[in-house]
Amino acid sequence: MNRADFLDEIKNYNDFWDIVVIGGGATGLGCAVDAASRGYKTLLLEMHDFAKGTSSRSTKLVHGGVRYLQQGDVSLVIEALHERGLLIQNAPHLVSHQSFIVPSYEWWNGPFYGVGLKVYDALAGKLGIKKSENLSKEKTLEKIPTLEPKDLRGGVMYYDGQFDDSRLSINLAQTIADEGGYPLNYMKVTGLKKNGKGFIEGLQARDMLNGEDHEINARVVINATGIFSDHIMKMDDQNHENIIQCAQGIHLVLDKDFLPGESAIMVPHTDDGRVLFAVPWHNKVIVGTTDTPIKKPSLEPVALEEEIEFILRHAAQYLTKNPSRKDVKSVFAGLRPLVKPPDVKKTSEISRSHHLQVSESGLVTIAGGKWTTYRKMAEDTIDRAALVAGLEVKECPTKDLRIHGWLKNVDRKDHLFVYGSDKVALQKLIDENEELGEQLHPDLPYIKAEVIWAVRNELAQTIEDVLSRRTRALLLDAKASVEMSPEVGRLLAQEFGKDKSWVEQEVKEYKQVAKNYILE
Repeated sequence: MNRADFLDEIKNYNDFWDIVVIGGGATGLGCAVDAASRGYKTLLLEMHDFAKGTSSRSTKLVHGGVRYLQQGDVSLVIEALHERGLLIQNAPHLVSHQSFIVPSYEWWNGPFYGVGLKVYDALAGKLGIKKSENLSKEKTLEKIPTLEPKDLRGGVMYYDGQFDDSRLSINLAQTIADEGGYPLNYMKVTGLKKNGKGFIEGLQARDMLNGEDHEINARVVINATGIFSDHIMKMDDQNHENIIQCAQGIHLVLDKDFLPGESAIMVPHTDDGRVLFAVPWHNKVIVGTTDTPIKKPSLEPVALEEEIEFILRHAAQYLTKNPSRKDVKSVFAGLRPLVKPPDVKKTSEISRSHHLQVSESGLVTIAGGKWTTYRKMAEDTIDRAALVAGLEVKECPTKDLRIHGWLKNVDRKDHLFVYGSDKVALQKLIDENEELGEQLHPDLPYIKAEVIWAVRNELAQTIEDVLSRRTRALLLDAKASVEMSPEVGRLLAQEFGKDKSWVEQEVKEYKQVAKNYILE
């Protein structure tokens, strides 16, 4: 992918784009993949970087949602389990099976999960993973030796999916390009163009890297901006009443010795009604999450002190080795874009089903949902958008569409597995220049070749793009990522033809972002 080539296409294209998608998170990327794969002339615009917001800050799970089953939202569970199965098939290099254990203690009622998980298995049908099973106390502790043994009765083991969210986002952007579409980051929509009858016929956008403005014609515009959905809807109608309720979830990242086995822990009941997860990921452990109502959306949400203490307290309740602030390698926060019904007070009770609507001007808005169901959300959205635009009706091909990088059998002990089939080309860079095989930091596996690859093939523009979303250094060890930043900046400057002052400014900006990921 080459950003300059994409910009040339925008400047030189003198017709109407069939579909323009605003938003480069999971939902927007999914919509653009769907549209491009149907053969529609497709453009995606993201004001920052792909998956900068919610889509890189998840619990890293592709799951049906066990707790939605307890809430009675069976249709959502069925849909999510089906989509989980498709995603495992379509991106096997990034999505893998993960075993979970629900520990049973005397102080909460566990029987539902023994029976409920059998229902969960059945709902997955032919796209299921392995069947759940009841475990004795001894077997539970064998699987998770650091689990608190006091009052433990046993557990239930079930299976779900796990993935790398921002890496999947980058692969989706590459898939858009593979299918003939144009994904562009750092392109902010500044206004909507309407004709004399009040129908949307395009938009204005500004290149955030050089300040250049662009006029873009579109048969239909899709608003897939997640937590910023209301902002675009007010751009369309200044009297629009907000539909999005942001709910913040935070995660703490710990060293692997807090959860040395391969199984994850899922605790169904915490103080705020959320599920607590402790999940192995990239040789670390992610513990979360919270559900805190937040009034205003933000590109860089910050974990609140009470949320941090909440996670530490609950982790200590279930682990023999109690984590403290000094054990936290990184803390990250994400905002869920929930579509609020008027009668629900707690954000944990708001449905994760998606919400699709068309305004009088023809703006198509897709909001809500969750990572696991991004493909189905996109299918529903493009079906509707094609009708609004009067496009030729074409069948959705994404159920069987292999996502860029598709590779069936990868070696997950080699950190380069996330590149899937692109690993061959990455290795070629190293063969041509041995220096690119050098690690960027002794505490993390990332190498210099990944920086070069991110610039040349993944539209990375900044140090943050590389360390937060092309690699996951910021999330895995925030302090180490800061120490890596000058060298990453040097490599970027080499690729972009920038000077030393550019590197210094980039490092300064990255440190500003990273400080909120470090617990003092």
